[in-house]
Amino acid sequence: MAEVKKIAVIAGDGIGPEVVAEAEKVLNKTEELFGYKFETEHGLFGGIAIDEKGTPLPEETLQLCRNADAVLLGAVGGPKWDNNPKELRPETGLLGIRKELGLFSNIRPAVIFDCLMEASTIKPEVLKGTDLIVVRELTGGIYFGEKFRRDSANGQEAVDTCVYNVSEVERIVRQGFEIAQKRRKKLASVDKANVLETSRLWRETVNRIAPEYPDVELEHVLVDNCAMQLLRRPSSFDVIVTENMFGDILSDEAAMLTGSIGMLSSASLGEGSFGLYEPVHGSAPDIAGQGLANPIATILSVALMFRLTFGYEDAADSIERAVKQVLDAGHRTADIAADRTKALSTVQMGEKILQAMTK
Repeated sequence: MAEVKKIAVIAGDGIGPEVVAEAEKVLNKTEELFGYKFETEHGLFGGIAIDEKGTPLPEETLQLCRNADAVLLGAVGGPKWDNNPKELRPETGLLGIRKELGLFSNIRPAVIFDCLMEASTIKPEVLKGTDLIVVRELTGGIYFGEKFRRDSANGQEAVDTCVYNVSEVERIVRQGFEIAQKRRKKLASVDKANVLETSRLWRETVNRIAPEYPDVELEHVLVDNCAMQLLRRPSSFDVIVTENMFGDILSDEAAMLTGSIGMLSSASLGEGSFGLYEPVHGSAPDIAGQGLANPIATILSVALMFRLTFGYEDAADSIERAVKQVLDAGHRTADIAADRTKALSTVQMGEKILQAMTK
């Protein structure tokens, strides 16, 4: 009998509960097809946790995640909490859970489905063959550095400190090299070494580690140039590894190459096999509860979980084949539909994917 895997399920805010519900159906279908066993337990996180528990990251939710083999997260946030003090903002909970669970790496694939090329604003001949992964350092840099304001001769000024140490750079860069080894063996390390001291340390560390991976072709790219090249030659990239803020921006840019951020999965990883899996998109409160959300990114996040945490390659392949089959058949949710009057609802798209899943 298959070992029971514990999954902490955090639906979150906005469309989060709707897309997570479809992903949970995929878990059930996987049990049916492949005999794998999952035990799910739900927790509050983000805006709903602020409303019900007075904090975006309740201790019981954190403990639930620590006791799990993996975490499935929907989305958090919304305008309701935008004016809250820092400690009562959903985004603070996201930074907190990454730090508390040691999730130092964010993996974001960006793959172009041929049948969806018309949904992108980029020319098909530029997009064709694009299949890349952005590996973003997640717990260092300017997001976690000291922040303060002070008076100056020119009035009040604000300071955000960007700090990286060698060990932080080493572990994320090694992960980038290792992922590249399993793909097309090309790694683009992105920095701003012509200006920033943290980037100079980053590049020195990458160059020191690179000889350990002689089978991987290394390219150093300045962040502004990378932003341009993602639009000019996206198919030339295989794996991009970079620091926290650059990765945040570039992974969103890469996401939009596909035509809809509602298509893309992501993983946040720590040491070992533990990971937190979530769609790249946000909580989209403007369409919450209307059945308009695209569940594909969350469903593909389950496939990513199967690959990276559980090693269930057969189940991951089944999900990804089903998604491709459904899209190739012309089924669309509103965000990717040419004719929105023919768009499927969240539940209908989930059902189509379930029906297409095979062993």
